[in-house]
Amino acid sequence: MKKKSKKQLKFGIIGRNIDYSFSKNYFAEKFEVNHFANCEYKNYDIQSIKDFPKLIADSKGLVGLNITIPYKEEIIPYLDKVSKKAKKIGAVNCITVSRNKKLKGYNTDYYGFKKTLAPLLKEHHKKALILGTGGASKAVAYALQKLKIEYDFVSRTPDEFQLAYSDLNAEIFDEYHIIINTTPIGTHPNIEDCPDLDYNLFTKKHIAYDLVYNPEKTAFLRKAKEQGSKVKNGYEMLVFQAEKAWEIWNE
Repeated sequence: MKKKSKKQLKFGIIGRNIDYSFSKNYFAEKFEVNHFANCEYKNYDIQSIKDFPKLIADSKGLVGLNITIPYKEEIIPYLDKVSKKAKKIGAVNCITVSRNKKLKGYNTDYYGFKKTLAPLLKEHHKKALILGTGGASKAVAYALQKLKIEYDFVSRTPDEFQLAYSDLNAEIFDEYHIIINTTPIGTHPNIEDCPDLDYNLFTKKHIAYDLVYNPEKTAFLRKAKEQGSKVKNGYEMLVFQAEKAWEIWNE
């Protein structure tokens, strides 16, 4: 960021019911520490993706946006361009806004996830189960692909290409040693909620990764850890994806 610029630059996050947003606090602190007095970051809470064009039209000085639940896939038709990686993933969590309000979408979630999972991997971590099928799950799948890890999706309403939660037995857990929760289940304030699994099936060989970061240790992670599994929450992933977004906005 060029500190000389006096022009007011606006950034923000678009989602629904996002009072809890990690991004606003993270960037507010970043701007303060680095003396970026001309930068501000806001929560843009919209109830429908149909409100998005008006938000863009009414916002002056908007440079970059993050996108969160539930709009990572719904946002795509509203963009002028989508990066090759975001197109492959099928979800966008970062947007640049040009001076003439042209919008380009990127995905930095996959980068944050890949960067934080890679150090945990051991030789036996060959297959992963992705709990959930939303926008975040697509970024996770792309990262796993890049790490040459096979994966399957687990859904509450599975199709012929997905597993159901009821399919997850000892045989499956013996084959899949990375279990990733990409759903919002267990997020504050519903901290006792967790995906519907038999947690006794977790072992020391397993990694349990939860994209949820609030609370720090979800019920999903707590129960997996009780069985000796390696656990990781989504906080560090969010930091990496945020820094990647900042890089993109300042290119």
